[in-house]
Amino acid sequence: MSNIQFEASDREVVIPVSVVLQRKLSSDSLWGLPQWSVYSIICENQSGVAADKMIIHDDGIHVRFLWTGMSVHLYKDGNEGYWYNLLSDIPYLFVGCDGNSNDMEIEPVFVTANQDEATGDMEAERIVLEIPMPDEMCNIVERYVVTHYVPEIKKKRKRKDWLSDSEYVKKTNYRH
Repeated sequence: MSNIQFEASDREVVIPVSVVLQRKLSSDSLWGLPQWSVYSIICENQSGVAADKMIIHDDGIHVRFLWTGMSVHLYKDGNEGYWYNLLSDIPYLFVGCDGNSNDMEIEPVFVTANQDEATGDMEAERIVLEIPMPDEMCNIVERYVVTHYVPEIKKKRKRKDWLSDSEYVKKTNYRH
């Protein structure tokens, strides 16, 4: 059982987190272009941590930025995306960032467990980084999905008889 405290309402669950982004300067490039990754997601014990950014590591090659005051929101209409994420070999958290992947600084703007949301943001050309979901977060998302997810029953569509509804057929009395 997790000791993480989170806010829950009928509409959503809010789980406070902090994000550690890592920038590595590429030695493969003459220009030293940065390569961005999520180094860590820290599940906070309480909400209301002030939003802040600070450098927590700099060795000249790797720089790690801690972003506090973020949260993962779980919404009932996102359950299918959470469910499929949990069913994958490795469930991920996705961090959407503003900026350009070649920038020396980017800013995380959301963290989600919904792979559909992450895919939509990637298609809109936002930077989306991923990291395996911490076990304690997996447990919370799993409990949420089990409590709120009702899979949609797939229905087979009945084929429409386009030929009999055709105005051409009605006018010419043509039948097969």
